[in-house]
Amino acid sequence: MAKAMTKAQIVGRIADNADITKAAANAILEDLASLAAKEAKNGFTLPGIGKVVLVNRKARMGRNPQTGQPIKIPAKRVVRIRIAKGLKDAILGGK
Repeated sequence: MAKAMTKAQIVGRIADNADITKAAANAILEDLASLAAKEAKNGFTLPGIGKVVLVNRKARMGRNPQTGQPIKIPAKRVVRIRIAKGLKDAILGGK
């Protein structure tokens, strides 16, 4: 199985494809990440890639895998990325 791309590899690929410096590509990537983090509460959409949203999880009962004892898992907010349909079909293959 191939390894996941590193940030440096992603920045290099963006810089080569857009014909810009690696520093500029890194600045764009950092700005995009900070913008997504700031706007996640409103839903942040990256067209063609997906949508970053905050989701409220309910409290639930779980089980300690080592002892088998039931434990209470508290409610919390989590970040989810909803993958765009076109990207999902490209990765998994169309129906």
